[in-house]
Amino acid sequence: MVDARRSAPLVGIAACLLVIVVLATPYVLTESQTAGLYYESGVVNPLLAGLLVVPAVVVFAAGRQGRTDRALAAGVTLTLGIFIVTITIAWASTVQFGIVDMSLASHRWALVTVAMGVPLAGTWYAHALGLLLGAEDAKGP
Repeated sequence: MVDARRSAPLVGIAACLLVIVVLATPYVLTESQTAGLYYESGVVNPLLAGLLVVPAVVVFAAGRQGRTDRALAAGVTLTLGIFIVTITIAWASTVQFGIVDMSLASHRWALVTVAMGVPLAGTWYAHALGLLLGAEDAKGP
């Protein structure tokens, strides 16, 4: 049987790493100056979301290993995930077209979709701990 208290943070770590991969994609497919212009053309630079992904990985891992209070880890990762999604949606809604070629036409929405995995994993983690609509104690059985 799958232990959601251990698998939810692992899914969260994978979601965070996937956000970093999607953020790096324009740098692989285009020149770095073009990718920089692409990211700077929105109201907020989505690389800020990439910065928030790093502590999210650390907190997910610390909660999974029991090195920090799991309830605190679930709350922090959920909050960081909401900020990550908010930043990516704000950027994707305001980015200018025509800076990159058609190979990245749907990149911005792929980034938003992937970023949604972080707060979803944080929500799953909190639910597995009994913090969200659950009957279990937050400290466990």
